[in-house]
Amino acid sequence: MARLTGPKSKHARRLSSPIFPKDEKILTKRNYPAGMHGQKRQRLSQYGIQLLEKQKAKWTYGILEKQFRNYYEEAARKKGQTGLMLLQLLERRLDNVVFRLGLATTRPQARQLVSHGFIEVNGKKVNIPSYQVKAGDSVKVRENKQKSKYMIVRKTEMGKHQTPEWLSFDKNDFSAKVLSLPIIEEADRTVNTQLIVEHYSR
Repeated sequence: MARLTGPKSKHARRLSSPIFPKDEKILTKRNYPAGMHGQKRQRLSQYGIQLLEKQKAKWTYGILEKQFRNYYEEAARKKGQTGLMLLQLLERRLDNVVFRLGLATTRPQARQLVSHGFIEVNGKKVNIPSYQVKAGDSVKVRENKQKSKYMIVRKTEMGKHQTPEWLSFDKNDFSAKVLSLPIIEEADRTVNTQLIVEHYSR
């Protein structure tokens, strides 16, 4: 199973924007790209801006290049705004849904929960992080995993978590319902999909 590896804080420094919680602390000390020329700010071309936005989306959702391009091509084939279709495909990934529900503090952690068989969809175990949920699907932490040390601790830390409107969540039995498809306002607002569409449309 392909996944992003290596020092992730370099990505946040390249973007001058946090991707993971600990990135904010790193950026207060070194808010410039890594490397010996990192502090010499270079003016990006329009292509560079578009490329960096695509990289941001990849790093944010933890997706490699080939899979991300496949998402874009699928979005482009769908009826409607390509940028919105792309965001819906990214947001509907099962690992992202687990993250949005607050069952994990980061998407990599959510991906691990899915891979280790913590999650079921419509009553069946699903261990594929890229699995696409649909409106009407039920997502739940499996009964035998709810008593794990991780879930017991997580339950006490979920009080202030804000679940997006396209999902409903019952924290008592770790069960959720996909109410609708996400809209741009409910997705990751740090990603500018228009720049990504322009990049692939060149």
